[in-house]
Amino acid sequence: MTRTADLHTHTSFSDGTDSVPELLAAALAAGLTTVGLTDHDTAAGWAVARDAVPAGLRVLPGTEFSTKHPAPDGELVSVHLLGYLFDEHDPAITAEWQRMRDERAGRGQRIVENLIAGGYPITLQRVRELAGPSAIARPHIARALMEAGAVTSVGEAFDELLDENGPFYAALRSTSLREGIAMVSAAGGVPVIAHPRARQASAVLTAEVIASLVPLGLRGLEVDHPDHDQAARTELRGIAAELGLLTTGSSDYHGANKTLRIGQERTADEVVEQIIELGVTAPISR
Repeated sequence: MTRTADLHTHTSFSDGTDSVPELLAAALAAGLTTVGLTDHDTAAGWAVARDAVPAGLRVLPGTEFSTKHPAPDGELVSVHLLGYLFDEHDPAITAEWQRMRDERAGRGQRIVENLIAGGYPITLQRVRELAGPSAIARPHIARALMEAGAVTSVGEAFDELLDENGPFYAALRSTSLREGIAMVSAAGGVPVIAHPRARQASAVLTAEVIASLVPLGLRGLEVDHPDHDQAARTELRGIAAELGLLTTGSSDYHGANKTLRIGQERTADEVVEQIIELGVTAPISR
């Protein structure tokens, strides 16, 4: 089975460090024929990709939606949703993105202010510089903390200072997972749950919960992911087979923000073609 596609990557339009042209060049250099452009809660990179895609590479336009799903005790747990090939101008999606951008901008600033009040030597100005055209997100704050010598890595910043249960965190009202799946599906897209066995998501995404999402339009599970061990991959393949869901593989590449290589996890080419058949928007290529 040929695997030349990586369907989950990020650019500087969200929390990656590569520009869109840089990411596309890296994908081509890694031997990929298809790359999923899936920045968080935005389709801003799609237009750039249309102008910058090199010959020999195909871009699958997508987004990683920040959603949450309740645990049995009622606590809302972060679960990310990949949506591919939907209508980027869909009114429900664009309105939700605007709401989240507004909330995220204020949330990022509140986290920075909390850290400064806690004695950490960072500035809001520097975090804004690191964020560039995107709203302030935790990876930008983590990089500022690294520059200041407060932590040695982005991972350490998240584990010790930026965790959702930590003292410096500021909450953000996210879209519910069920709403996200229904919204992407209604916009003609292909909803795939991102890294369902990573972190807290594993506890809430039981086989029964995943089955309940299929009638809403869920089409696939991201199985091959750097955060999944072999046991998780085997379990997820079994769930997907039972429910008739597609299985994808992706690096979740963020440039310098994470030690992940583009193309280190891949999706079967035949699955890519199935996603393309299901979506309302065409892939980007020359």
